[in-house]
Amino acid sequence: MDIQKFEKFMNIMYRLRKECPWDSEQTHDSIKAATLEEAYETVHAIDEKDYKELQGELGDLLLHIAFHSVIAEDNGTFTIDDVIQGISDKLVRRHPHIFGDVQVKNVGEILQNWEAIKLSEGRESVLDGVPEIMPSLLRAYRLQEKAAKVGFDWKKVEDVYAKVVEETNELHQAVDSGDKEAVEKEFGDLFFALINYARFIGVNPENALRGTNRKFISRFQFIEKELANRGKKITESNLEEMDEIWNESKKIYK
Repeated sequence: MDIQKFEKFMNIMYRLRKECPWDSEQTHDSIKAATLEEAYETVHAIDEKDYKELQGELGDLLLHIAFHSVIAEDNGTFTIDDVIQGISDKLVRRHPHIFGDVQVKNVGEILQNWEAIKLSEGRESVLDGVPEIMPSLLRAYRLQEKAAKVGFDWKKVEDVYAKVVEETNELHQAVDSGDKEAVEKEFGDLFFALINYARFIGVNPENALRGTNRKFISRFQFIEKELANRGKKITESNLEEMDEIWNESKKIYK
């Protein structure tokens, strides 16, 4: 790493904060949505395997880390040096098998130690640290993952799938009852069970759903293009025709 490049970058941030009317007015709250957006754009670049774009998005993320740090320094709360020192200390503290004399046999023991160390740092629950603002699907996955690290987990994948079937049946019963509140509850339970099953079979459900979304977009846009080739707008078509084209799109976008 070229320290001079980092110092030059930070000097640019300090100057912008001081001299640019827009930058000087920003707060943590005013840029937090943009920070989240940059994180999503980074994930999108990874999904697309566009490494040139990923480089740019990581730069945007770094910009936000620096921006928040400069704002905090103006407020007298912390500095970029504090941020770097804090994460460095945390990495050393949470990897005693690397920087200390702790012996581990496998990744499972590393993860158990990780959770134990976090509890010793003042967290009251193993589930602390999973933000409520996180998308619910991904948050459910992380909650289950954290509980599993301390042994609260199913033993057999067959039992997890049986839970999916059970929750599916309960959802059908709720729908038949006409109780909307029960339907919403059972729908949530089914999602939670499916996410748990995904975790058990080694699938990240957030990644899986993003992939399915992309596939749906590609197939639906194929319908639009094919209808355009036929001189039609999609609003001038019908389900039968669209379904026929959809089946053709499945041969291309799998």
